[in-house]
Amino acid sequence: MLKPLFHTISFVFLLMFSAATLAAETNEQDNESPPQQTQKTSSYQPLIERYILDELKSVRQDQQTLRADMEEKVAHAKLDASDRIIRYTSDTLNNMFIIITTAASILVLMGWRSMRDVRSKLNEVVETKINELTSEYEDRLHELEGKLRKRSQEIIDAQEDISKSNEIHSIWMRAGLETNMHQKIKLFDEILAISPEDIEALIYKADAAYELGDYEWAFSLANRAIDQDEDYGLAYWQRACANAANGATQEAINDIKIAIEKAPKLADELEREPAFEGLHKLEEFEALKTQA
Repeated sequence: MLKPLFHTISFVFLLMFSAATLAAETNEQDNESPPQQTQKTSSYQPLIERYILDELKSVRQDQQTLRADMEEKVAHAKLDASDRIIRYTSDTLNNMFIIITTAASILVLMGWRSMRDVRSKLNEVVETKINELTSEYEDRLHELEGKLRKRSQEIIDAQEDISKSNEIHSIWMRAGLETNMHQKIKLFDEILAISPEDIEALIYKADAAYELGDYEWAFSLANRAIDQDEDYGLAYWQRACANAANGATQEAINDIKIAIEKAPKLADELEREPAFEGLHKLEEFEALKTQA
């Protein structure tokens, strides 16, 4: 189970190293002519995409291996349960023959003459004892089956959670490399289809809609995020951007105040947020910058 996790961590570190390398080379290429820069960037893009595809394939293979291991463990558990049932049955039969022998000996010693009475008494004693043992072993078997079924379901649920987490992580990686906003929105929709309550995906989708100039859509998505979590400051920040773009300056100021109250670190972004350029002349906005 540690191998997929270690592989994923290695993949993240290698991807960060690749991103840092690309960033460094991009800085060195600032003085180059646009055709050369475009040619170098294009030459790296297939390598990065190929690397990501190889890593995703490796993660899927590791997941399949994990699934096979889990199925093997469940099969072994079922075999163990079958072995216990066989042992219980064997013990029951042995106890039955011991009881019959003991009862017959006792009846002979007591001097019972009638074989009919002996047989009837033996049948009654044996039947009673067998019923008691059968009931006891049935209760044990039901308890064992319940524990095994519960454990199997826990393993299956954990496996599904791991699979969903890996799939969502791979989509986030693709979204981070995507530059086309329409494609980004499609990737965020894939994440929301897997995890409808992923508030981060909602916020990033709202930001992409804002970048496309669809401020009403961005406003709606921000409201959905706030409905899911009223204490998430970034959702109010994104709604403030949409309000500022729509000309609702007072609503934007109110959302900025709430966002800073929920997440104080956002105050450092007031000067750098392009969506708030039209608010700089307002006294309330200047007061917010002074408080920050």
